[in-house]
Amino acid sequence: MSPAAKVSEFHREGNDWFCRTGLPSDITVVVDDVKFHLHKFPLVSKCGKLARMYEDDKKSLWTTVLEDFPGGSETFLTAARFCYGARVDFTSKNIVPTHCAAEYLDMTSEYGEDNLISQVEAFLHKHVLRNWKDCILALQSSSHVLKSAEKLQTIPKLMNAVSTMVCTDPSLFGWPMMMYGTLQSPGGSILWNGINTGARMRSSGSDWWYEDVSYLSVDLFRRLIKTMETKGIRAESLVGAMVYYARKYLPGLGRWQSRRTSGSSNNNKSRTSVVSFSLAAASSFMSPVDQIALLETILSLLPEKRGRSFCKFLLCLLRVAFILGVDGSCVKQLERRIGMQLELATLENLLILNYSDSETLYNVDCVERMIRHFVSSSSSSELSDFSPPSLDPGMSPSSLRKVAKLVDSYMAEVASDVNLKPDKMRSLAAALPEGSRPLYDGLYRAFDIYFKEHPWLSDKDKEQLCNMMDYQRLSIDACAHASHNDRLPLRVVLQVLFFEQMHLRTALAGGTNTGTAHAMTVPGQEIVERDGWVTVVRQNQVLKVDMQKMRSRVGELEEEFQNMKREMKKRVSKPSSSVSSPRLVKMGCKFLLPRASDTAHGSVSSTPRSAAAAEHALPRSSRHSKHRKSFSFFG
Repeated sequence: MSPAAKVSEFHREGNDWFCRTGLPSDITVVVDDVKFHLHKFPLVSKCGKLARMYEDDKKSLWTTVLEDFPGGSETFLTAARFCYGARVDFTSKNIVPTHCAAEYLDMTSEYGEDNLISQVEAFLHKHVLRNWKDCILALQSSSHVLKSAEKLQTIPKLMNAVSTMVCTDPSLFGWPMMMYGTLQSPGGSILWNGINTGARMRSSGSDWWYEDVSYLSVDLFRRLIKTMETKGIRAESLVGAMVYYARKYLPGLGRWQSRRTSGSSNNNKSRTSVVSFSLAAASSFMSPVDQIALLETILSLLPEKRGRSFCKFLLCLLRVAFILGVDGSCVKQLERRIGMQLELATLENLLILNYSDSETLYNVDCVERMIRHFVSSSSSSELSDFSPPSLDPGMSPSSLRKVAKLVDSYMAEVASDVNLKPDKMRSLAAALPEGSRPLYDGLYRAFDIYFKEHPWLSDKDKEQLCNMMDYQRLSIDACAHASHNDRLPLRVVLQVLFFEQMHLRTALAGGTNTGTAHAMTVPGQEIVERDGWVTVVRQNQVLKVDMQKMRSRVGELEEEFQNMKREMKKRVSKPSSSVSSPRLVKMGCKFLLPRASDTAHGSVSSTPRSAAAAEHALPRSSRHSKHRKSFSFFG
């Protein structure tokens, strides 16, 4: 009877494995410093590689070392058990390493009918490739035998199967299956311990597979995404998987992840992985080197697309790149791709902290480079939108104005940094071309905040910054604020006042000629109608008319007072001047106390003659009014 028929079990003693057959061992196989004390006949009859090695070196006691054995000592133990006729259980976790080991040992049908290779391939095609969970587990267990599995085309087969299932309804993958942590019956109800609970399974979305593929290694994930691209899977679905994978392993993306999760559906909140239920959850910890490799891999996989959420993700990747300290080429590529769709960015995501030794709080240089990429990009047609709009694509014709408004808001936000130099503010303001700002109110606000937080700036520095503004494009509100702003240099205030007068004159002229406040033009620019513009114009008209009337009336009163003063001086010099003048009192005119020079002569009032002269000096309307209010004059 052959030793294979008498096998009872394999047992281990320290770093050595033995097979209890009742016969002494005549061959020793060393795999990864682990010694297997076995018998020649079972191994040579099944393994072509060992048979050829034995023919070359026939010894009674034979020892061989198997270098670079795929799967290590555990996989060789599985192959040895198969050679001895012991029962071998194939699972999705060991099928790929076992297949590689069988090919390494050349366990083909030439060395035995229904040998290990044929049995492994049959199990792979009948069970693993038809089940989502088994495919994912098989891919995950193949990380250590990628080279061998690639030669056997096992990895491409698994990835093709996974890609096909992604395009298919997950309920068709076979039953029972693990989806979101629950067992599902053919009718779609949830099972608990094999009992039908009657509860219906929530319908799965297009992102049901994100969590499962996130347990793959970086290299396998990259290959899977490439395979899915060839299968024609939509770009937004692939980007969603990449975003999910990056959020799981890269630092600094947790805040973005929480915001996205809060707005997602309940299905996404309760998503549980197939793999995490069946296999010990892989640790999300990665070394900085692995994280940099992951970041570069994700960046190489991302399509040249545009979208609001996509731009937000790129900005998050850029922040992570600064945290990890990746090389300049990766940062430049991210800045270029963000700059080409900068109008879709938000102020919150542009506020990237400075993780280097720079004195400034925010990375202003990075934002300036992205602005220049936006300006230098020939047209937005270089990037195509996602379709359907699952990642919020959008491009409006006013993208330049949107970026200008965004830059002004960014400058106002970073202006409070006391270490920010005036040259940085100037370069940020000059990064956009002329004509990109319909109004300069946002830039004025940023400069005003900067002047407030940097009171030690000289007037020369302030004027250099203010010269970046076009005063003709300041709104009336901004002009009114600037004209009373003590932080601005006097020369700037005068220029603002000048252009404010031009605004008012043009507005009044336009209101008089057309009766409306629609598009009015000043030299070189068009004043855009704003809320309350008509009301402001009318109020200014009424105010100017009232001021003209007041000036005229004040002039008349001043002239009247001077005439009366001259007449009084003439009368004061005469000794026969009377003490009071009834006519002046009747007119309601009140005089100040006499001067010191006049006190020596006593209290002197004008005579009736002088009163008549004073009455003659009054305007015609004043002489005939008996109820006019009295005025106080100051000489």
